[in-house]
Amino acid sequence: MEMYNFVQIKNRLIYILQKHCTFVTLNLCQLMRIDIITILPDLLRSPFEASIMKRAIDKGLVEVHFHNLRDFTTNKQKSVDDYPFGGGAGMVMTVQPIDDCISHLKSQRNYDEIIYMSPDGETLNQKMANTMSMYENIIILCGHYKGVDQRVRDHFITKEISIGDYVLSGGELGALVLSDALIRLIPGVLSDETSALTDSFQDGLLSGPIYTRPADYKGWKVPDVLTSGNFAKIEKWQEEKAFEHTKNRRPDLLDNE
Repeated sequence: MEMYNFVQIKNRLIYILQKHCTFVTLNLCQLMRIDIITILPDLLRSPFEASIMKRAIDKGLVEVHFHNLRDFTTNKQKSVDDYPFGGGAGMVMTVQPIDDCISHLKSQRNYDEIIYMSPDGETLNQKMANTMSMYENIIILCGHYKGVDQRVRDHFITKEISIGDYVLSGGELGALVLSDALIRLIPGVLSDETSALTDSFQDGLLSGPIYTRPADYKGWKVPDVLTSGNFAKIEKWQEEKAFEHTKNRRPDLLDNE
């Protein structure tokens, strides 16, 4: 029997209601607000001005706000970093502007999470994205230099997230990855509400091979079962191929079952 997690069930129910009940509107879906704190707001804007993320914003399903950390610093130079105590290479982002920015935002609304993008955070995965897609308000803090003063992490951050075991120049690209992973799961964002339910990792497996027309290209043929019209056999084939693909590419996912 196919098993769905809570987010999948929620999305599927909303899809069915919207498809078959004319009185149900997208107001059933919560509005998500994402506040991104950064020293490079211009770096972040363009991905939200195209494709799925733009569509979500235009539909009123998500709001994304950028906050330039330099606007919250109290020094004349508008600097947000300083030398580390104890010496060592690199600079550290200071507490004061981060405190003032987060405190300002928290004075206006409650936040489900205040997230710091960090290479030593918990690695982002689909299960985490599913859970966080239910949130209404989140703050994402983008680090730079050698990172933020530890007191920021101790007193403001509720969750630290990494997008992989490597280091980037800043947290902005990680914030974009996280935002995309969450926004696409919000009901009403994707044209086909069921599409996200069949993504890799949703059922603990990678997606199997997929094909489209033509059925025969240069002698490279689509498996006959996919053009047979026998949906029970097609579904069984897809499940078997997904398991086989996962076993070959990501056996660690099967070990976690």
